[in-house]
Amino acid sequence: MSATAIPLKHPEQKPAITVIMVSYMTGPALMEALRSVVDDPDIAEVILVDNGNPELTQQRLREIALENDRVRLLQGHGNIGFSKACNYGVSVSTGEYLLFLNPDAVIRVGSAMKMVECGQELTRPWVVGALIKDEFGQEQRGARRKRLTPSRAFITFLGLHRLPFFNSLHLENTAVPTRASPVEVVSGACSMFDRESFDMLDGFDEAYFLHVEDIDICERVHRTGGEVYFQPESTVMHYGSTSNVTRQMIEWKKLCGFVHYFLKFSNDRFEKTLTTLAIPFMAAAVMGRACWLAIRAMIAGR
Repeated sequence: MSATAIPLKHPEQKPAITVIMVSYMTGPALMEALRSVVDDPDIAEVILVDNGNPELTQQRLREIALENDRVRLLQGHGNIGFSKACNYGVSVSTGEYLLFLNPDAVIRVGSAMKMVECGQELTRPWVVGALIKDEFGQEQRGARRKRLTPSRAFITFLGLHRLPFFNSLHLENTAVPTRASPVEVVSGACSMFDRESFDMLDGFDEAYFLHVEDIDICERVHRTGGEVYFQPESTVMHYGSTSNVTRQMIEWKKLCGFVHYFLKFSNDRFEKTLTTLAIPFMAAAVMGRACWLAIRAMIAGR
C-alpha cells in the first residue's frame, strides 16, 4: 500500500494505549475529537488514518502531527474503507491496547484507561465498549445491542419494535448498567481491544467497507469463547453523521454489510437461501429509511 506516513519522533517509547481514528470528510468535529485524545495523558499514541479530507484539513493534520510526537498521520492511500483503514492503523501501531474511536467522537479524559482496566479482567479475545451519548447527553442508539439475527433485523428494519410484543436490537431505552457488564454487541464508534485479542480475531473483516464490522467482530468474539463488555464509566460524546457523504451512500454500504454478515454466519444452505431471498426486502427497508431521513433533513433545513 502506497502512503505517506509522518513517523514517530520517539519510536523507542512504546505506548500502553494507542488510539486509531479513521477520517473521511469528517468536518470540524475531527479537530475536537483529536484534541480530546491528545489531552488524555493515558493515551500515548494516536494513529490518524486519513482516508480523504479537504486539502486545508489535510494540511492542518500534518501540522498537528509535526507539532505533537504522540500523533502519527497516515495519508496518500485514498478511501480504502473503514475496516481496512483500521487494520492499516494497527499494522503501524505499537500500543499494547488498541482503542478505535470515531473521528467525530469526543472521549472524556480517563475513559480509555477505564476500558483497559475492564478488559484486563476478561477472557481473551475481548472487546470493551463505552457509554456513547449524543450532543444532548442522551445515550446514543447502537452503543449496546443484542446479537444480530435475521428476525431481529427484520423487526428493527420495519420498525416493528415500536409495537407491543416486539423487541429492538438496540438497548438504549433500557437502564444503563451501573458497572461494567457483559453485553452482546458494542459500538465500533468507541471500542477497545488488547493487541493479543485483536490478533486472535485477525482484525476487522475487510469485506465491510462501512458499518456492520463492529457487529461482526463482536460475533466472532462470542464464537471464539471471548467476552464483550460495556463500560458505563467510560463516556464519549458522539456527533454522528458528520462525513460529507449522502445518506443514500451510507445506507447502501450498510445494506452490503448486512448481506455479507448474514451470508457469512449462516449455518447451512437453507439459511443462506433465506438470506438471499430476503435481500430485496432488506434493500427496500434500508434505502427507504435513507430516503425518509434525507427528506426529514431537507424539511428541517439541514
